[in-house]
Amino acid sequence: MNTRSVRFKLDQSGCFEIAVKKLVEKLVKKVELRPGDVAPSFTLSDENGKLVSLGDYKGKKVIVYFYPAASTPGCTTEACDFRDSLNPLATAGYVVLGISKDELPALVKFKNEEHLNFPLLSDPGLDVHKAYGVWGEKQLYGKPITGTLRSTFVVDETGKIEVALYNVKATGHVAMLKKRIGLAA
Repeated sequence: MNTRSVRFKLDQSGCFEIAVKKLVEKLVKKVELRPGDVAPSFTLSDENGKLVSLGDYKGKKVIVYFYPAASTPGCTTEACDFRDSLNPLATAGYVVLGISKDELPALVKFKNEEHLNFPLLSDPGLDVHKAYGVWGEKQLYGKPITGTLRSTFVVDETGKIEVALYNVKATGHVAMLKKRIGLAA
């Protein structure tokens, strides 16, 4: 019988489980959606616990944006920019859906405090984040961390990705998106 030995290099903390998890993450191909790709379908709870599916909006243009955490400065700026731009977006036929890993109570608080006028969806299991390729390594104050990559997708009436924007900045993002889809800033 042949036997092979396998060597694992432990990470700095010396934890075998973390070392294996990091190895698996490196081996798994990262998803990156492009215009023309079929948008991954999803069904998530909104801030009120109502199930919302991307399929509910078939025949409409949908802006799906992912943000790291409710009630944080950058996410508040971005959400309020979407709120303040909702009328021209809706007039042009767009629906806005915000997705984060936050639990429902945090979404309720965020929506109420900022008077947000579009659904906030909860993806605590990160399945939708991963399907859209928005969960991964990023820099925070110069240190690598794993988290939500602030990203936005425009899904057309047929369910295909029209615009895919990864790692966007919170400030000025909505104005840039409006220009990109042909609306005045």
